[in-house]
Amino acid sequence: MTLRFCATLPAMTNRRSVGQLPELAITVSPQVARRFILGKQGLWPGRRWSGKRGTEQAMRAMEHVQLDPLQIVARSHDIKLHSRVADYTPGLWETLTYQERKFFDWGGWLAVRPMEELPHWRVLMQRNADYPRIQADARAHAAAIDEMRQVLRERETVSNRDFEMKDRVRVNSYRGRKDSAIALHYLWRVGEVMVHHRERFERVYALAERVAPKHLLTESSAAEADRFMIKKLISFMGLSKWVPLSNWLDRTVGAAENAAWRQTLLAESDIVAVQVDGWKDTQYALTSDLPQLRELNAGRLPKAWKPTGNTTDDEVTFLAPLDVVSARGRAKTLFGFDYIWEVYKPVHLRTWGYYTLPILWKDELVARIDLKLDRSTSTLVICGFWLEQAATGKDAQFGEALARGTARFMRFVQAAKMDAKAVQPVALRKVLMAQAETRG
Repeated sequence: MTLRFCATLPAMTNRRSVGQLPELAITVSPQVARRFILGKQGLWPGRRWSGKRGTEQAMRAMEHVQLDPLQIVARSHDIKLHSRVADYTPGLWETLTYQERKFFDWGGWLAVRPMEELPHWRVLMQRNADYPRIQADARAHAAAIDEMRQVLRERETVSNRDFEMKDRVRVNSYRGRKDSAIALHYLWRVGEVMVHHRERFERVYALAERVAPKHLLTESSAAEADRFMIKKLISFMGLSKWVPLSNWLDRTVGAAENAAWRQTLLAESDIVAVQVDGWKDTQYALTSDLPQLRELNAGRLPKAWKPTGNTTDDEVTFLAPLDVVSARGRAKTLFGFDYIWEVYKPVHLRTWGYYTLPILWKDELVARIDLKLDRSTSTLVICGFWLEQAATGKDAQFGEALARGTARFMRFVQAAKMDAKAVQPVALRKVLMAQAETRG
């Protein structure tokens, strides 16, 4: 196989010339931008979904539910859904994904997406087959790949755990220590197999036709898939500056094509340009989201965003470490909050803690909390707690909001007790403990 480079520029169907961009659709304040990004992700002004149906709605609104295996207090993807769905329980996403088949998981950037999007993603799966690293696996483990194909035809499901090390060729890879792991991963990345379900978070595979409906096992055109992926990225971010597209389209996109896509989507009214006061770069949003931006700009709450219970004024929300609104440096832009997930840093290089989460109150990030769950004693342990402003800790409204948010989190992780010795000031700790004792 050889690398495929598609440099065909998108066609312009609008009367505007390629070099002419429409004027900015709207100018907003940083607070409106922040509220829009939070609200589009279902985090502000409070949880507006509940139950299994609400979990499905949240997963669709989020666009990508990035998966992560670490379970220090709870897995990142479960924390994300807890922060959006009023009565979410860990693992409910798996029911929707692997039992009801409403979603599927895939990708080097591993995430869950709606099943009906599969034809677009299958285009990227084909492109993955041309990755040099994937091609190298195909050459080095061709026999194992053919063997796994045959095994998958004979069995309904297959896991790497089904194969004993003594019967396999040992490899040194982050994907596994057996050639069977590399072979199954290859077949998954190129779309021949899909994840049927997970056991202890490990993938159990099946042939794609045994997982997805037949009518979805087709491929969109390359142009359709590219347009879909660009719009999905912008929807995922809410507001985003225009970025290089190669990583998102899984192919090389040159500067001319990159610019042409922006011009085309603007001219054809798929996206709109947004100026945020004080931000250097022009931002882009989906045109379909313009009504919500205008409502917020007028000081009104979009009707669909009405929360089902407490607002973020009344109850804080613990954000997952990989939440799109705060991860990978975005918290600095949106909130002036310097957040880095330090789980992979050596201990001596950590500023905060191993599993530290940002705390959302109102529409701001005001603190961070390092949590772990002692499962042997069913105790939620607060290993560290840091306020951005000392005055926040003396605010009675914040104290009550923190207590409510912590109590909800305890229910979520099924903790019976809380260790809050790390919380300062002492008065704030007492409010937390009083809430925990009432719950107990």
